[in-house]
Amino acid sequence: MSVKKKRGRRHCPPRRDMDRREFLADAAKMGAAIAAAGALSSCGKTLQLHKHFAELSPEEVKVVLEKLENEYRQDTGRDVSISAEPAMEGVFFGYALDLSRCVGCRKCVYACVEENNLSVDPQMHWITVHEMDKAGGVDLSHSDRYYDHPVVPDPGHFYMPISCQQCRNPPCTKVCPTQATWQEPDGITVIDYDWCIGCRYCMAACPYGARHFNWGEPQPDEESFNSETHYLGNRPRPKGVVEKCTFCIQRVRKGKYPACVEVCPVGARKFGNLLDPESEVRYVIENKRVYLLKEELNTRPKFFYFYGT
Repeated sequence: MSVKKKRGRRHCPPRRDMDRREFLADAAKMGAAIAAAGALSSCGKTLQLHKHFAELSPEEVKVVLEKLENEYRQDTGRDVSISAEPAMEGVFFGYALDLSRCVGCRKCVYACVEENNLSVDPQMHWITVHEMDKAGGVDLSHSDRYYDHPVVPDPGHFYMPISCQQCRNPPCTKVCPTQATWQEPDGITVIDYDWCIGCRYCMAACPYGARHFNWGEPQPDEESFNSETHYLGNRPRPKGVVEKCTFCIQRVRKGKYPACVEVCPVGARKFGNLLDPESEVRYVIENKRVYLLKEELNTRPKFFYFYGT
């Protein structure tokens, strides 16, 4: 007697409905993995194959830095010193900016460009300064970041510089498929440019527009080029990666202020260790009217706007 097999799905795995979000997430992960593999296999630079910076031993870091310095010297003819100064213990950096003092001179923008070797062709700025009407208050949807007045501040306006907010809960680090961006122990969110594949997921995740993509081969200013660089900061970046403000990591880890703080002519910018009760930034938080940009998003910025007067 023969037994006929019943038709149906008895031999198939149980069906699980996949919604649109799951499908897009799986597709994104697969696409990113393929892109990463292609980027690593097709690049001629052997350094692209080294481990994530956070996983390197001190000896491996030294080798990587020496190879990078040699490559930059061969490619550009410039001598570049690349450090890997680690985070200091007991330090968690924070920033404060006095909106009542800022005059919109943009000297912070120019200092940042020089200090961090930002491209001038195509142009790259990590800091943008927004001009707004005093009567309307903080209203970024009606701000002007391309104002051009003979003299600033322009009557009836105030100015709000915006750069990376160095969030304690950064959405940008959560979406990176190659883990090329992370937050350091001192609170600085960094990027390993050798592992960035240019997918720009972090740009989409950042609610502050603080990440910038290199569409062209970056060309820093030859006359003001800063040869003292940091692996996770102002070292020369290639085309096709994302970059951002790092609180001038090459300076602050040596006990200096960020370039934008030093250059501000009206003292609107404050910087320091949030764990130090005697620091300027702690004084501001505890004694001034403090405003967090897009606080409702729970990104928990370490960049505090305040009104000193």
